[in-house]
Amino acid sequence: MATLHERQGYRERVLTALYEATEGNRLLGITGRKLRNDLRIPEEDLAAACTYLTGEGLISVDWEPGNTPAMVSLTHQGILRMETEEQERG
Repeated sequence: MATLHERQGYRERVLTALYEATEGNRLLGITGRKLRNDLRIPEEDLAAACTYLTGEGLISVDWEPGNTPAMVSLTHQGILRMETEEQERG
């Protein structure tokens, strides 16, 4: 089981990877398999991160059987959050 710090890190890494891969375009997404492989996040932790981020309204997920994300994309709120963070970093 991941610690709170690890879970928070997984969520941020998922958001960042989505934002960078899609260049902030809501119409694009990433497969869950690619996210898991690129970020090296255990499957159950990726599912938990995606569930949390979906609940926060930051991403949308199409699920495969077994709670595996098939396709993950940013929502409008997710894009706004990432753009705000990018502006704050300069």
